[in-house]
Amino acid sequence: MVYPILNYGYMGIDSIDSILNSVKNDDEPPIEYSQELCALWYAKKGDWDEAHDLVSDIHTSMGSWIHAHLHVIEGDLGNASYWYNKAGRKPSPPNELESEWLELVKSNL
Repeated sequence: MVYPILNYGYMGIDSIDSILNSVKNDDEPPIEYSQELCALWYAKKGDWDEAHDLVSDIHTSMGSWIHAHLHVIEGDLGNASYWYNKAGRKPSPPNELESEWLELVKSNL
């Protein structure tokens, strides 16, 4: 059994390192990734449109949180605020994008 990690030293399918490695080296996310992880993968890859297309079909509080994150990346803080509210979360400021992305990934491993 593979367990999610809390440090970045372990390289398993369910690790932040493996996701970052895939973003760096692959053209598409691995097939076994959830729709949520795929949206986060595309966000990290810099393909906002693909990430947004994917997350638009995730009708959960997690999908709303990822949707909010994407609108912060876009710079549309009003729209982001709507999605944070829908997710039941406090808005994250733009200077915390990296830490929020990591938190989102950890929440989806």
